[in-house]
Amino acid sequence: MLVLFGYRKEFVDNPEQSDPFHCIMDMKTMLTIIILILWGMTTDAQDKTQTYTKLNDFEKYVIIDKGTERPFTGTYYKHKEKGTYACKQCGAHLYKSTDKFDSDCGWPSFDDEIKGAVLRVPDKDGRRTEIICNNCKGHLGHVFLGEGYTSKNTRHCVNSVSLVFIPETKK
Repeated sequence: MLVLFGYRKEFVDNPEQSDPFHCIMDMKTMLTIIILILWGMTTDAQDKTQTYTKLNDFEKYVIIDKGTERPFTGTYYKHKEKGTYACKQCGAHLYKSTDKFDSDCGWPSFDDEIKGAVLRVPDKDGRRTEIICNNCKGHLGHVFLGEGYTSKNTRHCVNSVSLVFIPETKK
């Protein structure tokens, strides 16, 4: 384990010896690496046990490769029906139509998710927060805080192609 995180016996025994290529990682970086390794192991196990919807090339580009659909083009951008929005890849329920609002950003916007359905992770650009399906880890979009669009002060900016809509059934 010590070798995995860059510890060398010489460095531990003699801290004055500075070797910039084998410095000791801080605890936060070490924990991040461990979490990412475990997350990858969990994702692999899930992929083997659950069957997913077959995606076309564009859906794969957005959901698997973390791409983005062009603004103002998605099926659900101006969608107003009552119901539930689910993950296109695995079918997990993600958002309720009552939490959808018009932010005029070009993508469907929600100010809340179904509890436990959406996971927030740092985006690879280092500036934004990516949102992914907690079940299959498919890319949904990004979340933004503090913009003041709603009283919840949260905007989930979601790619329409990452979603399927389940209409509310009338009783």
